[in-house]
Amino acid sequence: MTDERRALVLLTPAQVQSMIEGGHGPDILAVQSVNPYTGRISERGRRVPGAVDAEAYSDFCGPPSLAGGQRPLPDIATLQANARRWGLRRDRTVVVYDDDRNMTAARAWWVLRWAGLPDVRVLDGGLPAWLAAGMPVAHAPGRPAPSMIELSPGHMPELDAGACATLARNGVLLDARIRPNYIGGRSAPGQPARGHIPGARSVPAHDNFTDPGPITDNETLAALYRGLGADGSTAVGVYCGAGMSAAVTVLALAAIGIEAAMYVGSWSAWAGDPGRPVATGAHPG
Repeated sequence: MTDERRALVLLTPAQVQSMIEGGHGPDILAVQSVNPYTGRISERGRRVPGAVDAEAYSDFCGPPSLAGGQRPLPDIATLQANARRWGLRRDRTVVVYDDDRNMTAARAWWVLRWAGLPDVRVLDGGLPAWLAAGMPVAHAPGRPAPSMIELSPGHMPELDAGACATLARNGVLLDARIRPNYIGGRSAPGQPARGHIPGARSVPAHDNFTDPGPITDNETLAALYRGLGADGSTAVGVYCGAGMSAAVTVLALAAIGIEAAMYVGSWSAWAGDPGRPVATGAHPG
């Protein structure tokens, strides 16, 4: 739970700026998005200097499907073409950030690690933390030279529906959605069932954050997850609604040295099969 462990996945604004000034500047991605629930556009015309724009819901997700859920993984060839356009290189640190507590940048971190990039980190607190620290800003995206990087899938632990059901019984399966979605209840006609995977434990992704935005300190994170049974002694998995918030929890766990697998299809894939069991209420069930 050392600062060194945390810095392997989370960097403060000062740490990123030090890398830039030290001549070891990372490749930086500003993960832009339109919030699918509110319509809010994240792009504010200010960026970490050198940051290249990427799009959360197209660059790091594939087309929805019944089996894969609302936001399955992107096609690896398409992701590789984008990574080349962004100028990503295997021998450089990649830093990702967004404008909303890294709720979407965490997905970019997970997908790039899944695709085989060895050193991907997240700017803790995102753009708001960078601005609050008084760091320099750019008003146009960076224009890096294209690279010839090669990517391949499967470098992060994943779960399918069957593995989730088993893990809920024999390990720790965490549900990163907001509590009302976990509790569930009656659903509208023609809509998927509401509730959670039987045995899953509720820990909303927002519980990982401090009020200002950065992920909370490692001591607090360790206490939070230890209380849920995720203490490094057993296998851990995470799901959410469609594989975005779950990446935040996987990131937070990585900061304290706990590896967690992610169910990418998450509830949108689980509930797509009416034959799968659904638990309701405030407890794992």
